Amino acid sequence: MDYTIKHNENDFRFETEVDGYLAYVEYTPLDKELDLIHTWVPKEIGGKGIAATLVKFAMDYAMENHFKVVPTCPYVKAFLIRHEEYKECLYD
Repeated sequence: MDYTIKHNENDFRFETEVDGYLAYVEYTPLDKELDLIHTWVPKEIGGKGIAATLVKFAMDYAMENHFKVVPTCPYVKAFLIRHEEYKECLYD
């Protein structure tokens, strides 16, 4: 399923609404880094790949805008273990 994801710069998150529920990846902006601190998907819409889609969007955004990523969120860390294509985007 395709989800419409938007970058909510005011609340520092990448978000989507599914069946009336808001899901998001929250970040803390640093100098040229994004610290991905929290992934939230309500249980009512869980199991649909929404979290992975949100993290992929956040990582693609970081790569396209030359940001390094600090993966503080445990879900983001686990995602990155499975997706080595984003390795170059990680903060050293």
